[in-house]
Amino acid sequence: PVKTTNDLFALRSDAYVLTKDSRIVLADAREGVPPDVKLDGMYKFTDAMEKMIPNGPPSLIGCKKVVVEGEVTFAKDVVIKGTVTFKNSGGGSKEVKSGTYEDKTVDL
Repeated sequence: PVKTTNDLFALRSDAYVLTKDSRIVLADAREGVPPDVKLDGMYKFTDAMEKMIPNGPPSLIGCKKVVVEGEVTFAKDVVIKGTVTFKNSGGGSKEVKSGTYEDKTVDL
């Protein structure tokens, strides 16, 4: 069950797949472990989370943990691998550009 936008963010990513009988299950490549998602408190509600991913969620198939701090928007074709933190300490939304981010902290 989806209880938070953290769960929904992961569920909408490629870390989960839709089965032929219309069930959503964790992708085999995840080996039974879902990605750990920690979104900023400003994304507590679905409408705010939707604004963060206007081009769809980033790829989380190879993600261990992703943390979003501050107001962020994801571009199309963002891939997250390992443990990645995106930080926006300034005012206004900052975009995470297309590309692969692996085991790092990204200051926007």
